[in-house]
Amino acid sequence: MSSDNDMIEMKVEGLVFDPLTNTPIIILKDKEGGKSLPIWVGYPEATAIALQMETVITPRPMTHDLIKNLLTGINVDVSHICVNDLKDNTFYAVISINTDRGVIEIDSRPSDAIAVALRVEAPIFVTTKVLDNAKDFELNISQEQIDKEDQFKKWIDNVKPSDFGKLDQ
Repeated sequence: MSSDNDMIEMKVEGLVFDPLTNTPIIILKDKEGGKSLPIWVGYPEATAIALQMETVITPRPMTHDLIKNLLTGINVDVSHICVNDLKDNTFYAVISINTDRGVIEIDSRPSDAIAVALRVEAPIFVTTKVLDNAKDFELNISQEQIDKEDQFKKWIDNVKPSDFGKLDQ
């Protein structure tokens, strides 16, 4: 008998663009490939995930690299992340970290949790409740969307730090 809080391990299958809104979508798939979950995210979050997926090294730490460095610096590790709720078309997630006082769950946007999980090589889970409630989302990916994904990947492969402009610090 399964519970709504049962967790299914997923992996990031890729990033695509919503054909209607041109918004990035993270595609999570279970290990067997039978279940998938699209999560709409912003461009900065998609870029952070894509940079890690493509193993692009930035000259200075990005936000999720900073989080990884903080966790390492205080000697805690991420046991896993979990997309654990869906309310009003908004996904919720937690980052579970192991500390000397036990496991602490930290509320997070799924995109941030996934970006951190990729950096620390932590497992990504989704609850069955979320997968069941997300069945209403339809994801029709056209060849045009696949081409846009390829363009995004090419941009990530060729991006230079100078492309982000100079920031006042």
